[in-house]
Amino acid sequence: MSAASARRRKQLAARSAGEGGHGAVLKKLEQALEAPNMDETTAYEALQLAQSIIRKRIKQGDFDAACVLCSDTSLRLLQSNRVSVASQLLSLLVEALRETHMVDSQEWIDRIVALQAAHDSAMDATFSGDAASSIEALRLARLQRDWLRDVTHWSSDFGKIHYGANVFHELFAQQSHRLAMMLTGSSSTSSNNATNDNDDDDANERVEAWCDAVQHMALAEQPDKIVAWLATLPAPTDVESALGHLCAPALRDSLLTRTVLLLAAIENLRDANQLVRGYINQVEEPSGRTMAALVKSYTSKDDGKAPTHVVFCCMLLRVLEKDASAGPLYSWLLRSFKKELEKLPKPQVGLGFTTKIGQKFFNMQPPPNMLSMVENMMGMMGGGGGGGGINPAMMQAAFAQMQGGMM
Repeated sequence: MSAASARRRKQLAARSAGEGGHGAVLKKLEQALEAPNMDETTAYEALQLAQSIIRKRIKQGDFDAACVLCSDTSLRLLQSNRVSVASQLLSLLVEALRETHMVDSQEWIDRIVALQAAHDSAMDATFSGDAASSIEALRLARLQRDWLRDVTHWSSDFGKIHYGANVFHELFAQQSHRLAMMLTGSSSTSSNNATNDNDDDDANERVEAWCDAVQHMALAEQPDKIVAWLATLPAPTDVESALGHLCAPALRDSLLTRTVLLLAAIENLRDANQLVRGYINQVEEPSGRTMAALVKSYTSKDDGKAPTHVVFCCMLLRVLEKDASAGPLYSWLLRSFKKELEKLPKPQVGLGFTTKIGQKFFNMQPPPNMLSMVENMMGMMGGGGGGGGINPAMMQAAFAQMQGGMM
C-alpha cells in the first residue's frame, strides 16, 4: 500500500469515527454539559461548541441533526439553570428551523413545549423574591417573549394552521402575561426624573404585553383564560367612564374590546360570544354592574357616562349575526363608539380589525391603498399579534383616511 493510500485510509477512518468530522468537538461538548454544578464559563464553552457543530451540520445539509442538537443542548443548559446562555442558543434554534424549512411537526411542538417548561423552571430557580422583577429577570423574560413570537411566526409560515399552532399562541400569551406582571412590580433606583421616565416606559410596555397576552390567547382559542385574566384588573374609575373623558379607557375594557374585534376579524364568533358571556357573568355582574343598568346607561344622553365597552361588544356580535344588508347598521355602531375606539392602545390596530370585519361580513371594501395594509397586518398575526411590527406611519395615514368613513 502506498503512503498516499494509507494516509487516505486514515482520513476516512477518522471521519467515520468522528460522526461527520465533529467527534472531538462533540466529546468536548458532552463533557461541558455533564459538568457538575455548571458555572457560567463552562456554559459559554458549551454554547460555542454547540454553535460550531450546528452551523457545520447545516452547511453540510444535515438539517435534522443540527436542529435536534440545538434543541437538546438548549434543554440541558436550561436544566442547569443557565438561562442567559440558553437564550442565545434558543435564538439560533428558531433561525435554524426557518433556514432549513423545518415543518412544525408534533415532535417539534413537544420539543418547544418542553423548552418553555424548562425555561420557566430555570427562571423560578434563578430569580425569587425581589429578584423576580430585577433588570436581568426582565431582560430574560423579554428575550423569551421575543423567541416565542419568532416560534409562532415560524409555525405560521411552515405549519398547517394559518396563524400558527394554537399551543404556540398559548405559550406566547402566557409569557406576555408573565412579563406584564413583572413590569407591574418592577422598580428603578435612579434619579426622580429618570424614575418617572422609566415608569412611563414600563406602563406602556405593560399595556403592550397585556395586548399580546389576550390577543394570542384568543388565537389559541382559550376565551375562558382571557376572562380569568381580565377579572384580575381593576374596574373603570369615574374618570375613565366619564362622558368625553380624555384619558384612555380602563385597561380591562380596552382589552375586552380589542380581543372581540380580533375574534370577529378572523370570523371566530363562537369564542367571541363565549368571551363576552364569561366577561358579563364573571367580571361585570359580580362587581355590581348589571347588564340592564349598563344598557340603560349606553342609550342615555343625560347620565354623564361614556358608552360601555361590554354593551358595544354585545351589539357588535348581534349585528354580525345578520346578513350583508346590515352594513349601514354596522357603520352606525362604529360611529357611535368612535371616540372610545380612538382611545384604545394603538388605535390603528383596532381600525385594521374593524375594516377587516366590514370587508368579511358586509362586503365593505376599504380604499385600495389601505386594503394591502390591512391584509399585511392580519398576515402578521402569526408572529406579532398585530401589536408589534406594524408600520405606525402607514397605519396612521390609513386611520386619517377613514375618519369620515366607517368610523
